[in-house]
Amino acid sequence: MDLQLRGKSVLITGGSRGIGLATARCFAAEGCRLHLVARKPDTLSAAVEQLRADTGADVQGLALDLREPSAVEKLDQLLGAQIDILVNNAGDMPHGDLQEIDAQRWRSAWDLKVYATIDLSRLLYARMRQKRSGVIINVIGISGGEMIVPSYIAGTAGNAALDAFTRALGASAPADGLRVVGVHPGLVATDRQITRWQARAEQSLGDASRWPELTTHLPFGRLAHPAEVAQAIVFLASGAASYISGTSVTVDGGMSQRHQAR
Repeated sequence: MDLQLRGKSVLITGGSRGIGLATARCFAAEGCRLHLVARKPDTLSAAVEQLRADTGADVQGLALDLREPSAVEKLDQLLGAQIDILVNNAGDMPHGDLQEIDAQRWRSAWDLKVYATIDLSRLLYARMRQKRSGVIINVIGISGGEMIVPSYIAGTAGNAALDAFTRALGASAPADGLRVVGVHPGLVATDRQITRWQARAEQSLGDASRWPELTTHLPFGRLAHPAEVAQAIVFLASGAASYISGTSVTVDGGMSQRHQAR
């Protein structure tokens, strides 16, 4: 299948590890030019160099904290090149209920995931509309996107907002020649997620390295691989998905449907 992506310019936030890095690797394999945004310069630089060495792709790194009010304006100045595909993937939502997540942590988390997604989409949508071509993919999550998780209230509420934002913007985007699509990953084997499972294994089994034993109840008996989410993102951004907009695709092995069936 020809995904019609060769030569496309792709901007990925949260691109230095996890789903973002896996997505960058998949786009690189399709012959895309990559712009990766992440907060930590050292981690970002290592990711960029590794991608260049492994794929030979044209990869640029932009070290920015999207929580900062001026970050989107700085990004606008630094980009220079026209972006064909935006993947809003940055996010660091805290776990906890309403009393555990104070106002400062809540606002900081939403500044990165919710407001940065909206602000960056606003900026690049305007550019894309001028040429009547472009795709925005919002990486959201099943908590809030597909199911309610009270112990993850900040993330659940933020993801619900982004799901609605994606559907609303994606409904009107075809009139401008654009598409906006969401992706709801389930539990994915990112560094952050593995650290949480390791802590559980240390507590319950006395050995952090045994954490995979705690995931056997999940779909396919494991966490999703980042590449499994990345491949869905790349397909949805491609010409092969040219009639998909204003909706979200769930990549969770059916876990959210299990939850709803209880």
